[in-house]
Amino acid sequence: MVGIQQLKLVQFRNYVQTNFEFTDRIVGIVGSNGTGKTNLLDALYYLSFTKSYFNRPDAQNVHHAYEGLRIEGTYSINKQTTAITCIIRETLKKEFYFDEELYTKLSQHIGKIPCVMIAPDDVQIITGSSEERRKLMDSLLCQIFPDYLKYLIQYNKVLLQRNSLLKNAAETGAIDSLLVATLNGQLIENGMPIYAYRKKLMAELLPEIIKLYNHLAQKNDQIHIQYQSKLDEDSFDNLLQQSFSKDKAIQRTSAGIHKDDLVITIQGQSFKQEASQGQRKSLLFALRFAEWECIKKSKGFSPILLMDDIFEKLDEQRMIQLLDWVSHSTDGQVFITDTHKDRMADLLGKYLSSYQLIEL
Repeated sequence: MVGIQQLKLVQFRNYVQTNFEFTDRIVGIVGSNGTGKTNLLDALYYLSFTKSYFNRPDAQNVHHAYEGLRIEGTYSINKQTTAITCIIRETLKKEFYFDEELYTKLSQHIGKIPCVMIAPDDVQIITGSSEERRKLMDSLLCQIFPDYLKYLIQYNKVLLQRNSLLKNAAETGAIDSLLVATLNGQLIENGMPIYAYRKKLMAELLPEIIKLYNHLAQKNDQIHIQYQSKLDEDSFDNLLQQSFSKDKAIQRTSAGIHKDDLVITIQGQSFKQEASQGQRKSLLFALRFAEWECIKKSKGFSPILLMDDIFEKLDEQRMIQLLDWVSHSTDGQVFITDTHKDRMADLLGKYLSSYQLIEL
């Protein structure tokens, strides 16, 4: 079991110096826009992933009037009290500590405090580019399998090197074929395990997403989700060989696991184009809840769930199903933000037996 009991923020976003005590499993956070609700959740996310959920550079997370920041969480991990601390120095050097022990690599921390976040912009997972859906898969797999993160870091490093080589070849008119072969081998060496992890995970996860969607929507909209990779059709080596002429022309690598996608349809049509706003919301929650359940199954305990402004533009039926899931299907810590105190108090009081309400 993992849960956070106390959070201390120093010079993080709009907080100069603030402490929060968390006394209940379900924590509602209310306040007007700009009071720091999302920043509070992002600080919790930071302590799980060593970075902001919103891909902000570390410098942008420092309070504008100061230099450096500190985020410190006091956690209960298997009934043991543990301090996790992130420090951004004035030089923007980042330090991350687990019980006062400094990590030599930030990646060593990923998966120790598993966490799932749902934010309004997450609809990009459904409506945005394939990159958004790969991030979904990668975020989940990195928390479950430490080796996956190592493969992913190395793959992206080699991909940058190969793309740089292609760009340089376009400028000079010459390319080192031996170096291309070496980089191809490294892409294959790191890419194939990533593909295997993704394929196995999606085979387990996709049916759960559909089941959760049908529960939240309270009907079967004939949603279908398929993991799509060119590696289903041919070997990685052949794909790289066949696309080499194209790669030289466009100056980047066009074949590989960095092009994988999740193809989503509704009644046989593109979900992105045909789904209503309510259907998109239901699928988003289903994706995140399935992610939460997958981590719990793998770790043996519940990840922390962060839900930012989830009640906006949700109809009453979907709100009821959402809170029913939070109340009866989760046993881990849940943080929920909203701009309306009365709405939050009414909904949590109606569907949850116990909760904490923090007003900013």
